[in-house]
Amino acid sequence: MVSGYLAARFRLLPPAASEVLSRFVFVIAMPALIFTSLSSISVAEFFNWRYIAVLGGGMLAMFCIGMIVARFAFSDSLSVITLHGLTAMYSSTAYIGLPLILTVFGDEARAPGIIGAVITGLVFSPLAIVLIEFDRGKDGSFSLWSPILAVLTRPPIIATIAGLLVSASGIALPDPVFGFFKIIGGAFVPCALFAAGLFIAGCSLRGASREIGWLVFAKLILHPLITWWLAFHVFELDRVFAAVAVIQAALPSGVPVFVLAQHYQSFVTRSSAAIAISTAVSLLTMSALFLILLL
Repeated sequence: MVSGYLAARFRLLPPAASEVLSRFVFVIAMPALIFTSLSSISVAEFFNWRYIAVLGGGMLAMFCIGMIVARFAFSDSLSVITLHGLTAMYSSTAYIGLPLILTVFGDEARAPGIIGAVITGLVFSPLAIVLIEFDRGKDGSFSLWSPILAVLTRPPIIATIAGLLVSASGIALPDPVFGFFKIIGGAFVPCALFAAGLFIAGCSLRGASREIGWLVFAKLILHPLITWWLAFHVFELDRVFAAVAVIQAALPSGVPVFVLAQHYQSFVTRSSAAIAISTAVSLLTMSALFLILLL
């Protein structure tokens, strides 16, 4: 990430490099990694309902808390309140979380790492889109299925479905085919982290400081605390799965929130600033968290 940030600051790459590399990560490298990973594990291993309950429960709780705080402390339209709640809970599971988890825990964390990357896009992005479209459709132009269909046809979601179907069918992919996807998927970790650094270098830090400060606190402190309580005290997951869940909750706000805000031309500056600042601060908080969980 620091390398990507410095490359952007010293203009070693053109301004469009961040967008191009991020698109390669999202459209090609990440789907290839998800497909090869899921096609080689059992469907039951992926659908670990206790783990999904911990991760999803923490996300849902933080999403609701974020919307409530936005409504009463930073009162605005339903669209802005929704994007505020999404910024407070949407972890950067794809660009930062999954590569870090695979680096630290290896193949043991493939399934929980991918679940975290998928569930945010499969559940909470459509939920936010429904609320925003409802708010924008008060004049009678409510549109629902088109944006949801756009989410469900994203490459990572398609790769998840394809990988699970191959796993359930018991079909063994030919070695050259599997090897091809393996090579492409291997580019995910370095390219995702480098792309995150490029993105941060171009982020605006302007915005409502009080609201941004709350969002950074909610994302880096409150969200992992809720997930930690669920993982260790409510559902009592085994140590690796519990640690991965807490790490995914403690990640900085994810880039897809900014993309969604930009699409709807709402909450753009504040989401960009929250992502940039939470990512910078997370270098310290994530380091401390890794030490606590791995000791």
